Amino acid sequence: MEKTTQLVVATGNAGKVREVTAIFSGMPLIVQSLRDYPDIGPIEECGATFAQNALIKARTVAEKTHCLTLADDSGLVVDALGGRPGIFSARYGADLALMPGESNDQRNIRKLLGEMDGVPEARRTCRFVACLALVRPDGREMTLEAHWEGRLLTAPRGENGFGYDPIFFDPLREQSAACMSLSEKNAISHRGKALRALLERLPHFLSLPPLPAPIQNGE
Repeated sequence: MEKTTQLVVATGNAGKVREVTAIFSGMPLIVQSLRDYPDIGPIEECGATFAQNALIKARTVAEKTHCLTLADDSGLVVDALGGRPGIFSARYGADLALMPGESNDQRNIRKLLGEMDGVPEARRTCRFVACLALVRPDGREMTLEAHWEGRLLTAPRGENGFGYDPIFFDPLREQSAACMSLSEKNAISHRGKALRALLERLPHFLSLPPLPAPIQNGE
């Protein structure tokens, strides 16, 4: 790996950037995000799986920035809802009007808890899923996926984290994800697991030779 390598995290979500930066803190990486590249604009996530959406984002940003790019697509999978909200987790409540003072995350939680109203504890099993895609400017790609098993609470609990953290309960820690510190969460979370696996593979991935240029017509 070079002395310093610029890594663009293909998200504007400050919470995700903090988690990536914390886990990569010992690496010679300059971490940026889409907030550093406002001209890129929204990226349409039209894939049918977490992996497809992560690759769409990583490929797009790597092409536009010519930098090593990391993207993740993550979400909450609830068994009683047939896997929803899944890949639609970030925009799950978009069909509902925002209540006064309500954030998008809070609206998503309100919709999900409404759909789960009356579902007994034994059937409230769920998991966070994170799929990471790392793309080099020359087109080399790597994907990793990790899960975090838990149970859906009936009401938010805790002030930390983001997204669905306040209603995701870890039965081993006996607390919600939003009750954990960032370091505690990173030690066991879906994204933390995937990032550590990526960290182990990163030196080898960066040392791979560039992909050969595509053959042009007539050559």
